[in-house]
Amino acid sequence: MNGGIIHLYNEPRIISSACVVGNEEHIGPLGDLFDGYSSDPRFGMKTWESAESEMQRRAFLYALKKGSVKCEDISAVFAGDLQNQCVASTYGLLPYNAPYIGLYGACSTLAEGLVLSSMLIDSKKLCTVAVSASSHFCAAERQFRFPLEYGSQRPPTAQRTVTAAGTFILSQSGADIRICDVLIGRICDSGISDISNMGAAMAPAAADTLCRYFAQSQKRPSDFDLILTGDLGYEGIKILKDLCFAKGLDLSGNLNDCGLLIYSASEQDVHAGGSGCGCSAAVMSGYIMKRLKDKTLKNILLMCTGAMMSPTSLLQGQSIPSIAHLVHIRG
Repeated sequence: MNGGIIHLYNEPRIISSACVVGNEEHIGPLGDLFDGYSSDPRFGMKTWESAESEMQRRAFLYALKKGSVKCEDISAVFAGDLQNQCVASTYGLLPYNAPYIGLYGACSTLAEGLVLSSMLIDSKKLCTVAVSASSHFCAAERQFRFPLEYGSQRPPTAQRTVTAAGTFILSQSGADIRICDVLIGRICDSGISDISNMGAAMAPAAADTLCRYFAQSQKRPSDFDLILTGDLGYEGIKILKDLCFAKGLDLSGNLNDCGLLIYSASEQDVHAGGSGCGCSAAVMSGYIMKRLKDKTLKNILLMCTGAMMSPTSLLQGQSIPSIAHLVHIRG
């Protein structure tokens, strides 16, 4: 079926994961669950961009160690970030000489990597694969908005780009946490051109993917312990609920968002919540994977959304198309 659910009959396993975060993320409600952090936003490097590469490097090494996997056993690395040409991933993973596929899906990058790698493992074309995603608040602000020195004011709908990197190791066997099926997102454009309202831009893509999934699978939201989006924030999550409810899909029972979980809205000045490739990577690795391992979660949908824009398209007044890829995970 064109645009249909892809069932993974061999169910690739997530054998380990790790994440490294910045200080703002560490002092948030999930801070104790992350594998590493730095109070220095540059992570000991000379630039913010290099700091993001360092986060990727550390997360990759943590994940290998936790999974007792050697670098030479990695068939391929799928990695992406928010920097132009995905250079944070390129420089961060350069020392390891692993086969590398760079991805750009904006905030959907983690799910994009899990979709592609799990299909290749399911078909037995690859054996053991790493999926990495990262973002850095300072690097993203400089590229997409204004340098921090400018001191621009953000509206309430703006989200804070999460400083974090996460790596997941997938294999044909070796763990209980498995990927059962995936759904590739379709490009949606609702005409939003406000860079300070990513949630509104991405919510239609999230609604399209979720409605297609439930229509094709004949399942209901209540069949899952958790439906987790990343990263719609407070603005986008409300729009998603309304869009799905209008199509007969009630998400009020078990929907949450990585951008809402990673920060404390009452104690941290993050406006509409978190965003960025590293947001869902950190929340999934630091929080959700632990709940899957201890069986407090057994059946979840992860759907990562991305705003497919560039600095040039924004300057030219283009609207912001979006995408949402879905991954069904069982523990």
